[in-house]
Parts: sequence; C-alpha cells; structure tokens
Amino acid sequence: MIRKALISIALIASLNDPAAAQAPPFETEAPIAYMIDLSSGAVLYAKDENRRIPPASMAKMMATHVAFDLIRRGELDPDRICTVRPETWQRWHGPEAGSTMFLSAGEQVSVRNLLHGIVTLSGNDATVVLAECISGTEAAVVALMNRQSQALGLRNSHWGNPVGWPDNGVTYTTARDLGTLAAATLNHFPQLYREYYGQREFTWGRTMGGNQPITQGNRNPLLGRVAGADGLKTGHTAEAGYGFTGSAEQGGRRLVMVVAGLSGFNQRVEQSVRFMEWGFNAWQSRPLLTQGERVGEAQVQLGSDGTVGLVAPRPLAVTYPRGLGQNITARIVYQGPVRAPIAQGQHIADLVVQVGDMPPQVTPLVAEEAVGEAGFFGRIWAGLKSLLGLA
Repeated sequence: MIRKALISIALIASLNDPAAAQAPPFETEAPIAYMIDLSSGAVLYAKDENRRIPPASMAKMMATHVAFDLIRRGELDPDRICTVRPETWQRWHGPEAGSTMFLSAGEQVSVRNLLHGIVTLSGNDATVVLAECISGTEAAVVALMNRQSQALGLRNSHWGNPVGWPDNGVTYTTARDLGTLAAATLNHFPQLYREYYGQREFTWGRTMGGNQPITQGNRNPLLGRVAGADGLKTGHTAEAGYGFTGSAEQGGRRLVMVVAGLSGFNQRVEQSVRFMEWGFNAWQSRPLLTQGERVGEAQVQLGSDGTVGLVAPRPLAVTYPRGLGQNITARIVYQGPVRAPIAQGQHIADLVVQVGDMPPQVTPLVAEEAVGEAGFFGRIWAGLKSLLGLA
C-alpha cells in the first residue's frame, strides 16, 4: 500500500498576500517549452511538454549519456583511440551531412576528443564514429540508447539513430523527457558534465588549401548571455525547427529548460535567454534539508529491522514565486512496507512538498542504512503478526 506521513518542516512565513501561491505569468513564442528547478523538483513552466517531437541534434544528449555511463563503469576509456572508417567519413562529410567536427577518413581520434566534437560542435561525424567505436555498429549504440532511455523513465522517447537525423518518425521524444534526460546527466555524471559541457569553442580539423586549424563555437544560446550557463544541446532540422535543452546554475539553484519548434536561429537565442532569466528572476528557492539529514522512517517487511531511516540524498529545497513565500506542507510517500533487503542509499520514498495551489514538488528520499533480510525465526514471527493482524 502507499503510505503517507506528515512531517514537521521549517515553515516559510507569509511575506505579502496570504492567498495561495500561483506561478508567475510567462509567455513564450516557443510552441513547446518546459522548465524544472532541480534543487526542489519543481516544474516551473510546462507548455505542450508531452507532445512527441523530432529532437534533431538534441538526440546527441542521449548518445552522450550512454558514453558517460560506459566511462563511469570503466567500460570506455576516454583515451581510447577510434579510427574514422572511410565509409563513415563518406556519409558524414560535405554540406548535406549537417554539423561536422571535420574528421578525415582514416583519422585516429580519442574518445575524449570525439565527445568534445559531439557536445561542443554537434558533429554528426563525431557521433557516428564514437558509436561505431563503442559497439561496432551504429545500430548497437541505438539499442543502448533505447535501453538507457527506458531505465530513465523516458516513456515518450524512442531513438532510431544517435544524431537525430530525420528518419520518418522513428526517432521522437518530448520536452519533458529531454528535461528528465538533462537532469539525469547532471545528477549521475557531475564530473563528466563539468568536463565536457559548457565549452565555448573547440578546435579540430584543418582548412582545405590553407591547412589552418578550424575553430568552431558552441551554438548554446545561453553561454555568455546568462550567468552560470553551461549546457546542454541545440537542435535544428527543417522538420523539427529550432530547439534547445539548456541548463544554468546560480546561487545553488540549477534550472533545466527546453524549448522546441521555434522558427529561427535568432528567435531561439532570444526565447532561450528570456526563459532562463525568468526562471531565476521570478522564482526563489529556500533550503529545506541538508544532505544526509534524517526526515522520517519507513516500515520494513521481513527485515532484520522493522524500520529504516529516510534521509535526503542531496541538499533539498523548496521553490516558490519570488515575494510570495508562505507556509508549506510536506509529507513522506512510499510504497510499503518496503521489502528487505534494502541497500544504504536506495531510493525508497519521496518527499512531496506542497506550496499553495502550485503542483507538488517531489524529491527522492533514500535509506539511511542497509537492512538485511530477517532470519528464520524473524520471518516466522513476521508471518504470525500478519496472520493475527498485528503487523
């Protein structure tokens, strides 16, 4: 059963109007838009966020996530050397092949540099070369992308190729899923994120004739325009229009935004900057729990202990409209009792925070310590208590 428990949280006193808080107004020319505050889990804005769309080059976020996961697990060395197959070069060079890292046929390049070519330059050639280097074929990496996508809960996403190239609707996603993917990359791979995302430019390849190094700038419309901006990925095809999944951090608040379906490059820049500035200026965040702080406990089934403490896995906050702070309520929700064994740090409950009439803000709570399975006699006693209605 789903169990709920009200808990005591330091209240935010009403500053102005005691009426229920409502989201600050915002209008965007983007037909699809989504924003979430990762410090609290609060969805700040949602406009047609569940409509299936072609992601264009934002699909490379998923390919990058797969590579990061392999690196973290020790299955992919960033210094591993990959060879550009002549067939791959032939397919992904020239003006009809889209964004490029300017790789050459037969060239040997490290995984590290290919990732820079994907993240900073959006190179289609770099993406396919890395895919072939990781798993032998592009299709094998696409299978990994779809497996990771399912594990992350991206229920409205499917990947048919790693670059986001138009494929008659096989590849699709939503703004909400792109936001979830960006948050997962930030949360799961913080060091790799810092290493690869947010670079202003990258140099690779040489010009024809002059043999001069080619330096290309990052197309991220927030870099240099919004303080704390450092990611993630733009996308554009005639089918998808102009889109962008972005992130920035200011004062400990990390926002993720998505816009899609815009009609021009300059419009994407303007709308992305306005959207992110609104997220930071119209909202504020207040610390709620420190990392490791105990907030309650959950009942345990057939465990060596009958309960397990619930703690915050990271600093948690509550987000609310600037100038409209008010009392908040919070409750612990979990499917329980939680069956043993339980690993320390396992996500077994959620903290659901309510601020006025706004949508609830949901953040995870994890097990404070490991709980093993009950021994033979403990299991018998648990069975007797259940039979007698004492459990």
